[in-house]
Amino acid sequence: MDVKEIQDLLPHRYPFLMVDRIVELEPWKKAVGIKNVTVNEPFFIGHFPGNPIMPGVLIVEAMAQVSGIMAFRSGVQGDAVYFMSIEKAKFRKPVVPGDQLRLEVIALQQRGNVWKFSGTALVDGKVVAEADFTAMVLKKENSQRTEDASDNSGKVS
Repeated sequence: MDVKEIQDLLPHRYPFLMVDRIVELEPWKKAVGIKNVTVNEPFFIGHFPGNPIMPGVLIVEAMAQVSGIMAFRSGVQGDAVYFMSIEKAKFRKPVVPGDQLRLEVIALQQRGNVWKFSGTALVDGKVVAEADFTAMVLKKENSQRTEDASDNSGKVS
């Protein structure tokens, strides 16, 4: 899948679309995406100026976006995928401009619209980050109700 096909599935756009291409996809099981890290990424302006390093949370976000693509290509109905939890996150090596992230995700479990994934990010075949995460696929009307149910503390009632 190229970026146009990815944009047909995900609601994310620049500067928050973190996947450039999908190179492997097995519905309900596995997906592999590519993110080309370039020096003109907006987060490099303020994340260690003079020593640009991709924030670890954005690497996890990139893995999650690949997972969302897999969920939608598996036939799951919805408009967006929302994090529920992130576990076992480890960042092993900095990701810098010029690196190409290979984002490998596998589905560990799926019940209804809730999925659990395991993701690994690699550069030149070496693991740079990994995490397990749980996400929920929702339609726009359901996500709006969740937002409407929040009070100022951010807790859902």
